[in-house]
Amino acid sequence: MGEVRITRDFPVTPERLFRAVTQRAEVLEWWGHDGMTLPDTALDFTREGPWHSEMLDSDGNRYRMSGQVTHVDPPRSVGFTWTWHLPEGMQAPESHVTFTVTPTRDGARLTIDHRDLPNDDRAARHETGWTSGPMVRLARHLQTCPH
Repeated sequence: MGEVRITRDFPVTPERLFRAVTQRAEVLEWWGHDGMTLPDTALDFTREGPWHSEMLDSDGNRYRMSGQVTHVDPPRSVGFTWTWHLPEGMQAPESHVTFTVTPTRDGARLTIDHRDLPNDDRAARHETGWTSGPMVRLARHLQTCPH
């Protein structure tokens, strides 16, 4: 099984960072990659239950994922399952994501643990996905909306 652990510090309070990674209106600001749109989403990580997202790139390719929010512990952590929807109605194996927020001397730290990925290659692709898009966009969002 593959695993990814990404840690990034932000100059905001833990409460502010937790809102940014859980509340739908804020998640929509950083979810995905630059140039993608989100035509169909239910990205509310403030409560347990189902979530889903469909991302559309500039070439018209659709990327659909879904899962269940398994726990919410404000302002410390939120966890959810993650499944990619494949062509022909198939689904990739389920993995698990946890966002953990901890205070730092200068703000707050976000740790993303993405575990139970099918192999190391898939883990490497998810690590690239998290760091090249959403983490960059989250930093930009928090810089423009720090409160």
